Amino acid sequence: MGKLLDHLLRLQVALLVHLVPRLVPRSGRRRRDDRGDVPGWVLVTVMSAAIVMGIWGIAKPQLEQMLQAALDKVK
Repeated sequence: MGKLLDHLLRLQVALLVHLVPRLVPRSGRRRRDDRGDVPGWVLVTVMSAAIVMGIWGIAKPQLEQMLQAALDKVK
């Protein structure tokens, strides 16, 4: 699981290095259009997914135990 997390972290850093310069306007002023900040939302979504996957990878055994204990109490 460590290799997967390392790969995800490298992917996240690569996305940040590649996308952040494109998200910041060169003139220093924000663009004024009605489309919104689609690349920014995509970046937030990808980063959120990477964080969830990382936490899930680390906490999976504990989460499974908690779920199993809760289901056992219901039985």
